[in-house]
Amino acid sequence: MLSAHLGETIKRRRKELGITQPHLAELAGISTNTLYKLERGQSNPSLEVLNKLFEVLGMEIKLEVRKKY
Repeated sequence: MLSAHLGETIKRRRKELGITQPHLAELAGISTNTLYKLERGQSNPSLEVLNKLFEVLGMEIKLEVRKKY
């Protein structure tokens, strides 16, 4: 579920900026195949990969940890 949501978020932002998958992959320093799989929700990306992509896309990662009661 999380991978699919991340993939959709990245895809939507990439399209808003008018960037192709190969161009975004090049700018972020990742493979096109990695980006393709991520956008389709078929991978579990590392924080390093997400950080590279989000930096290029002008986004940030916010991690929140809460205690369940």
